[in-house]
Amino acid sequence: MLVLITYDVNTTDGEGKKRLRQVAKQCVRHGQRVQCSVFECLLDPGQCKALQAALCRIINMEKDSLRFYYLGDHYQTKIKHFGVKAGYEPEGVLIM
Repeated sequence: MLVLITYDVNTTDGEGKKRLRQVAKQCVRHGQRVQCSVFECLLDPGQCKALQAALCRIINMEKDSLRFYYLGDHYQTKIKHFGVKAGYEPEGVLIM
C-alpha cells in the first residue's frame, strides 16, 4: 500500500535539527521524498508499523508531529500533481 508520510519537526534548537535529520533518514530508507517533509512510501502493513514505531521513537511528542495518510493499493487515482517536479511511479521501472 502507498502511505504518504508528512512531518513537522521543531528545529529551534540543535536537538530538533538532529531529530529532523533522523526522521528524514528513516523515511529515505522506505520511500521517495516528494516535498521537503513529505514522503511517499510503498509499504506492507508490517513495514508500516515498524516505520511508525521508529519515527515515534525519534520525534519529541511535545514539539514535533507526524501524519500518515493511507492511500492503499489503488493510489494512482488518488494523486494529482501540478507544477514542477513531476511525480514518480513507485512501482515503475527504477533506472540507476
